[in-house]
Amino acid sequence: MTANAAVGTEKERSERVVEQVRERYGQIAEGKSGTCCDPSPATSCCATAPSSSVRLGYKVKELSVVPDGADLGLGCGAPVQHLELQAGETVLDLGSGGGIDAFLAAKEVGPNGRVIGVDMTPAMLERARTNAAQGGYTNVEFREGRLERLPVDDASIDAVTSNCVINLVPDKAAVFREIARVLKPGGRMVVSDIVLDGRLPAAIENDVLAYVGCIAGAAPREAYFGELRAAGLGDVAILRDVDSLAQWAAAAPEAAQALADRTGVSAAEVAGKVRSVTYRARKTS
Repeated sequence: MTANAAVGTEKERSERVVEQVRERYGQIAEGKSGTCCDPSPATSCCATAPSSSVRLGYKVKELSVVPDGADLGLGCGAPVQHLELQAGETVLDLGSGGGIDAFLAAKEVGPNGRVIGVDMTPAMLERARTNAAQGGYTNVEFREGRLERLPVDDASIDAVTSNCVINLVPDKAAVFREIARVLKPGGRMVVSDIVLDGRLPAAIENDVLAYVGCIAGAAPREAYFGELRAAGLGDVAILRDVDSLAQWAAAAPEAAQALADRTGVSAAEVAGKVRSVTYRARKTS
């Protein structure tokens, strides 16, 4: 195989993954599928709304004031509370889903601030826009786009957040370059995501549901933060670091068993390898 053919094959594979993610999350948004890596309704590899959202760090009071349907249980942390948002700031939410983090940020930046959510799934965008209208959020907008090519102006954003989404993108380096492009000088980000502290068994790496469920698409920790720093983002501080699969298995044991049955991989084989991290960084160059 020639080098060009290999590159073409890799790009094609990545695009297939993107389409699988788009299809899966479209089904979730429309209520036709369970969330993340289990096909049954209301089961998530990341969380089970709303009780698991509280375990992830969301406050009950926060969840009580966001629009119904905004919390789909797709997160692996609660990043917005660590952004230290100020009134009047402009915030970007990557992979905004039903809009929960965008709406929480909107309350912090106030009517003179602005929140932009970006998502590639039309059904998610429709759901988020409906939620915004029902909640009267006039300072929030949702744009269709890919995280590797953000529909956002250069140096226009004060703060970026994302919740368990960057791991789903095959080209994570491109996402970090885009974050650096849209952030203002010295701008900051707080992201919750999945990273790996060890190689996953091939059966999980090749499992489509494990990929769209935030597991198989995760990058090794060193590579993930290396690409972030290479994009001009630094001063990384880890705010939360837990065993994601153990947390998920405790919240959704039937889904965890389904993954084990489907892949033949025991919990012991992946113990401690899949980490849910919330981290802070800023634009350094």
